[in-house]
Amino acid sequence: MYVTVEDLVRTPQDAGPMDGHLDVAPSVPAAPADVAVTRALMHRPDAAGTARAITRAVLGDWHVGQTAAESVLLVVSELVTNAVEHALPPVVLRLHRDRAGDQVWVGVTDGGPAQVDGAWTSSCIREEHGRGLAVVELLTSGHGTRTHPDGASTHWAVLDIHEEAS
Repeated sequence: MYVTVEDLVRTPQDAGPMDGHLDVAPSVPAAPADVAVTRALMHRPDAAGTARAITRAVLGDWHVGQTAAESVLLVVSELVTNAVEHALPPVVLRLHRDRAGDQVWVGVTDGGPAQVDGAWTSSCIREEHGRGLAVVELLTSGHGTRTHPDGASTHWAVLDIHEEAS
């Protein structure tokens, strides 16, 4: 399964808080608070780092405070890492800030569960992994998974945030 330009610029039907918002084209570094940001990522181990860099830039443009930004970055990292390690490509990151500026919605869509875990998961002992969703649970006001008719999955989380004082 491949991501098309239409996939990147259409509003996803599972997005809930993103309904009615046009996604930003992948070449745009960030967006106003009332616009969703969507980026396709490579299905590779370094995807989490790429996702953090994108998210950091977007959160800076949105004036998200440092403590809240660190929580969002950790959630993004966990969700993208899970997509690379446990799911099929593609991997697509979506960020949305509500108009009130109180919450950020993070969504990571993947191609659905892989039959075999990625190289990192299978190369380490059990104690070295498996805590990601517990971290997401602690940092978010809500999270879940939506399975699409084509077998793809969107793993989402909502985090409470606040703007930095100007």
